[in-house]
Amino acid sequence: MAKTRNLTKGNIVKNLIFFAIPLLLSSLVQQLYNTVDLIFVGNMISKSASAAIGASSLLITCLVGFFGGMSVGTGVVVSHIFGAKDYGKLSRAIHNAIAFSLAGGFFLFVVGFLFAPVFLAWIHTPAELHANAVGYLRIYCISFASMFVYNMGSGVLRAVGDSRSPLYAQLAGGLVNVAADYFLIRIMANGVFGVALATLFSQTVAAALTLYRLHKMDSEYAFQFRKIRFSTDILSEVIRIGVPAGIQSLVITLSNVMVQYHINSISEDAIAAFTAYFKVELIIYLPIVAMGQAAMAFAGQCKGADDREGIRKGTKICLLLSIIMTIVISVLALLCGAALFRVFIKEKAVIELGCRIIRISFPFYFLYCILQILGDSLRGCGEVKCPMWIVLMNICLLRTGLLFLIAPQGGNAESVASVYPVTWGITAVCMIVYYLHYHKKEIIVQEKRGLT
Repeated sequence: MAKTRNLTKGNIVKNLIFFAIPLLLSSLVQQLYNTVDLIFVGNMISKSASAAIGASSLLITCLVGFFGGMSVGTGVVVSHIFGAKDYGKLSRAIHNAIAFSLAGGFFLFVVGFLFAPVFLAWIHTPAELHANAVGYLRIYCISFASMFVYNMGSGVLRAVGDSRSPLYAQLAGGLVNVAADYFLIRIMANGVFGVALATLFSQTVAAALTLYRLHKMDSEYAFQFRKIRFSTDILSEVIRIGVPAGIQSLVITLSNVMVQYHINSISEDAIAAFTAYFKVELIIYLPIVAMGQAAMAFAGQCKGADDREGIRKGTKICLLLSIIMTIVISVLALLCGAALFRVFIKEKAVIELGCRIIRISFPFYFLYCILQILGDSLRGCGEVKCPMWIVLMNICLLRTGLLFLIAPQGGNAESVASVYPVTWGITAVCMIVYYLHYHKKEIIVQEKRGLT
């Protein structure tokens, strides 16, 4: 039987830490997926093959990011139901999640397969890359159903306190991905199509293992194929929470394109330095995201159990742990900056520029903890619209506006980097204000209920 865990019982600090560690490892495995693909393509195929895959990556990131938001919605709804111990409704929520994954995956497969040439033309894919990019994207689209089943199923498992099973499923998928990449690229010489097929095989394995763990849960709500169906009341709640989260992910991706646009206009060294920077900063960013996911699951279970004090206590613990962790990692990264950049780039000038960039952003990375943890805690409570608007207005619109102010004045790599801590700080302040307002409002509502 798959193990579920009430995160609000027992030692909360221990529960949150041991829940967050598998989340962090899952993120690292996901990064290794992409890294392995790039290693095989870059070393065993050609530069044009890498470019063909890169031409499709933005579209894939947008689609996957949007459905990642929907999995957030599913996780929040399930955590509320689990916290309330309504196991009949929990069963319906689990089967609704799988139904939504399969339907969404099939829909996007059809759209992606039919319109892949159109999408790639919109983003001005070079003619010499077009055929490979279309083929890669069409095969990749077949894996959407498996990818969404894994994401939705993982969201369900995490919502009931099981963060290990998604990690094990992803580890198995990662091993299949490496083996399939080697066989299809090195042995069968399938080129970029082999990379897409390897993704399909690995994601299908991860999805199958996730369904197996859902099937092994308590018989009251365990997954069974014959029970797959939509539940309109649950689906509407998932959409209410998931769509804003998906839109936020989508728009942030597009805003990163604008950042890249300004980086590309500076110099080749700046492009190389920022490319390495985005890899180096993962050692800080991924632990924060893992702790945010823990805060969201914890807040969701407390919300379902109507434990307002538990929400605030769990959020404070997650925030404190993430800030301490971020400060320690940031200091170590600043001390070892050159060595970290040397892993990804060898040119001395680029390494020096990368070190100057992290000296601007890393000392302020603790600000990101505030906006991530508080935002995820609010999402766990089902409050998604205002956190979405706070992020969109500051991380997206304000950041883009600041970049356009800098660029005409001969902006350099350091000035682009300075935009990050500025927008983190403003977003963190806005999130603090709204978090306090939300919980003050909830206390007033609770007091009125007590009077009646």
